[in-house]
Amino acid sequence: MEKLTQARTQLNQLVVGREKEIDFMLIALIQGGHVLLESVPGSGKTWMAKAFAGSFAGQFQRIQFTPDVLPSDVTGIRFFNPKTQEFELRAGPVQTNLLLADEINRATPRTQSSLLESMEEKQATIDGETIQLPDPFIVIATQNPVESQQGTFPLPAAQLDRFLFRLEIGYPNQQEELSIIRNFRDNVSHKKEILPVASVEDVRKWRIEASKVAVHEDIEMYIVSLVRATREHPSIELGLSSRAALALVHAAQGRAFIEGRNFVTPDDVKYILEPVAVHRLMLTAEGMLIQEPTAILREISTSVASPVEAF
Repeated sequence: MEKLTQARTQLNQLVVGREKEIDFMLIALIQGGHVLLESVPGSGKTWMAKAFAGSFAGQFQRIQFTPDVLPSDVTGIRFFNPKTQEFELRAGPVQTNLLLADEINRATPRTQSSLLESMEEKQATIDGETIQLPDPFIVIATQNPVESQQGTFPLPAAQLDRFLFRLEIGYPNQQEELSIIRNFRDNVSHKKEILPVASVEDVRKWRIEASKVAVHEDIEMYIVSLVRATREHPSIELGLSSRAALALVHAAQGRAFIEGRNFVTPDDVKYILEPVAVHRLMLTAEGMLIQEPTAILREISTSVASPVEAF
C-alpha cells in the first residue's frame, strides 16, 4: 500500500484538482478495467493519461486516432520480409501495458472495433494468429464531446460497455486554475517530475489483494437492485447489463482497497455508480428531453434502499 499511496500523491501533484478522477483511474488499473475520459479540448485529458502512465514502470503506447488510421495500425500486421523470404508478425501498439487511445471517436467504426477483442479478452488476432497482451493491459481513451458533428464517429453501445469508467472532466475552479498557470507556465518543468514509483508486479499484487476484499451478500443484493431499477425506469430504454453489475462489484472492491479497507460498504457502491453506469444507459426519446442520465442515476440511488444495517 505504500507504493500505491506514493503513486496517488505524485499524481495529485502532477494533475491539479483531479483527485477523484485519479482515484477512478487507479481503481481501473488495479482491476484491469478501461477508462474513457471526456471533456472539452485543453482540459488536460492527454496530460493526465501520460502522467498516470509515467507513474508506473510498465510499457506505454499512444495512438492518435484519425479517420485514416487502419485496424492493422492498432493491432499489428503480418508482412513479408524479403531478407528471410518469410512472413513475419509485427505486433501493433496494443502490445503494451497502458494504451492511450487519443480522440478515439475520430477513428472509423472499423478501426474502433479492432480494440474490442483487446479490451475484453486481453488478446489480439492478426491474420488468424492470436497473441496475448501483457498483464496488466488497460486502455485510457479520450474524446471531445463538442466535436460530435465534426468528422467523428460515436462509439457504439458494445464499445462503451467495455469501459469500466466514463469520466467527464469539467473546468477547474479558480484556485486550481491559478495553480495550473503557476506550475506549468515554463512549459518544461512538468516533464521532469514524472517518476515511476510502482512496478508492473506491484500492480499485479494489488489486483490479487483487491480481489480478496469482502463483498457482503447484502451489498450484492443492493447492486442487483440498482441494476434492475435501471431496467424498470420509464425514461431508460436500455438499462444496465450483467457485465455492468460485475463492473459495479469490481469497482466497489477497488474503491475499498485504495481506501485501505478489506470490505465493501454501500458508500463505495454509491461512489462508483455514476462513472460505471452513465455511459451504459440508453434513454428513451422522451427521457432525453426530460432528464440527464446522471440525474436519473442519482434518483435511482436515492430510491433504492441501502443495506446500512449490515455496516
